[in-house]
Amino acid sequence: MTSGLLVVDKPGGITSHGVVAIVRRATGIKKAGHAGTLDPLATGVLVVALGQATRLVRYVQDGAKEYVATIQFGIATDSLDADGVETERAPMSFSVDDLRQTLEKFKGELVQVPPMVSALKVRGKRLYDLARAGQEIVREPRQVSITELELTDFDPQPEFPIGTIRVVSSKGTYIRTLADDIARDLGGRAHLIGLRRSRVGPFGLENAASLDDLAEWHGHLLPPSEAVSELSKWFVTDDEAESISHGRALSAPDEGGPWAMLGSGDELMGVYRRDGVQAVAEVVLS
Repeated sequence: MTSGLLVVDKPGGITSHGVVAIVRRATGIKKAGHAGTLDPLATGVLVVALGQATRLVRYVQDGAKEYVATIQFGIATDSLDADGVETERAPMSFSVDDLRQTLEKFKGELVQVPPMVSALKVRGKRLYDLARAGQEIVREPRQVSITELELTDFDPQPEFPIGTIRVVSSKGTYIRTLADDIARDLGGRAHLIGLRRSRVGPFGLENAASLDDLAEWHGHLLPPSEAVSELSKWFVTDDEAESISHGRALSAPDEGGPWAMLGSGDELMGVYRRDGVQAVAEVVLS
């Protein structure tokens, strides 16, 4: 079975699962999944794993994400983006320096409450399904990290300013929530009117194929090893390769881990992690 990664430049107006369905039809490969949801409004990098590479999705998801987000201040919606229903409108006035100072407060470790309209599951149900049914439930706050946050453009409209920010964040960060939290710190509310993901881990827009490009998808397919390119590399011996093929533990090096286990021709055989003095299998690719 063909296995690997396709980096897709997701267009707006389609769900991430919709993109996966298009990839399945284009490739004829049923076993496919994406490595991190983009909202329908959002565009940009969506990594789709095919075949056995679907077992490596977690390592792609763990990578840092880079976004460019455009925020409309003074107007809130139920989904915190332009696809939602307006819930609040109150003019805001602040300077570009005020906004820059506020952004500084949001760098580093943060606690976020996920939005009600999101793909997050609570007790087995998607939050957006509960929201559509008119239910709102208490969401557990989650720890996220913002490593880079800068203002790239500002339109000081008299009542409803618009700002564009570049964000580099950890897994699980909701940029919609970040935008509204920034507005709350400035004394108001906000929603996203544009969101583009420019990078997921090592995968950037320079790697991305459009949906039209999928007609020639073979030329865009990356090997499974690219999913774990940020892990330490372990070039295995023939004896170690035999053990890995059966999922057996190995003697761990003194330092490092987890490891991408690379066999003949640098083919990825699996991923191992440290367990005391041993290295044990997390993923074995047959």
